[in-house]
Amino acid sequence: MTYCVGMCLNRGLVFMSDTRTNAGVDNIATFRKMSTWSTPGERVITLMAAGNLATTQAVVSMLEERTKILAERFPSILEAPTMVQVAQIVGELVRDVVQSNAVGGQNADTTFHATFILGGQIKTGEPRLFMIYPEGNFIEASTDTPFFQIGETKYGRPIIVRAYDPDMKFEDAIKLLMVSFDSTIKANLSVGLPIDVQTYETDSFEIGHEFRVEPNDDYYNLISDSWGEALRTAFFSLPDFEFND
Repeated sequence: MTYCVGMCLNRGLVFMSDTRTNAGVDNIATFRKMSTWSTPGERVITLMAAGNLATTQAVVSMLEERTKILAERFPSILEAPTMVQVAQIVGELVRDVVQSNAVGGQNADTTFHATFILGGQIKTGEPRLFMIYPEGNFIEASTDTPFFQIGETKYGRPIIVRAYDPDMKFEDAIKLLMVSFDSTIKANLSVGLPIDVQTYETDSFEIGHEFRVEPNDDYYNLISDSWGEALRTAFFSLPDFEFND
């Protein structure tokens, strides 16, 4: 399992993903879930993955191969004219990879399933964010649904829903997502540090801030401790419950 979030802000896009993969409590490893392709001044495309590791790595490797080897360039996400067409390319590739591994045809609940968050901007278009399903179809973020989560989503979602603001700065969005990730990590051992973070500012056509949060990161640990203390303070400030008898 994993946890990834892609978020739309008025300022641009924010991506955050953990790095834990596991096939049982005695087989835990670290793999990067976030991949980025760019043509400076023309496009930036970021992809995050959750699901079967072999499937997600196959999809990313094939996308990368198509951008480098002339015979495999079509269709390439670096040549598609719109982000919708990029989503179609990725969706078709996801479907083909899942089908090639599944016995008796592709099914959404197969052990080879994978889900992706795709975001970025191509010149002449606006920044866009998509969630791509194992079947190859996808949905796009909107003002009603301004962020997507994949993987272990339930523990961190309430925090984002309560505090999200499209006008927030990148710094505030990252702080919000760190709280969401910290809550998820504390509740589920299948999600863990390090965390990869990336921002993209509208019309910049270049990767913004990009960094990794390690387990010994001072700011992350401060956020974790402060959030726990704030929750305890808020709980004890609530009105006391009393039995009617």
